[in-house]
Amino acid sequence: MYAVIEDSGTQIKVAEGDTIRIDPRELPEDAKSLTFDRVVFMGEGVTAKVGAPYVEGASVEAEILEEGRAEKIEVVKFKRRKTYRRRRGHRQPYVEVKITKIAG
Repeated sequence: MYAVIEDSGTQIKVAEGDTIRIDPRELPEDAKSLTFDRVVFMGEGVTAKVGAPYVEGASVEAEILEEGRAEKIEVVKFKRRKTYRRRRGHRQPYVEVKITKIAG
């Protein structure tokens, strides 16, 4: 069984045991798990439920594994013959979670 959850404006397809990266959020220091209650779709085959916009009573539980920053992305701006070159780097922060339970 799988589910499609909405988080930070993006829809993510998840199944139990999957590890995903999501946008960071304010969490208490001792937080060990997260619950996603915006489930857009869940099930498989005949037992599938489609939300309008969300499936009532459905939730997805996840265990927090780590908080970190992704690999560096280099952004280069360049204009030929104008001696114009700019280089910047960016590392996107993330929270890595493991899906433990799909209920509903």
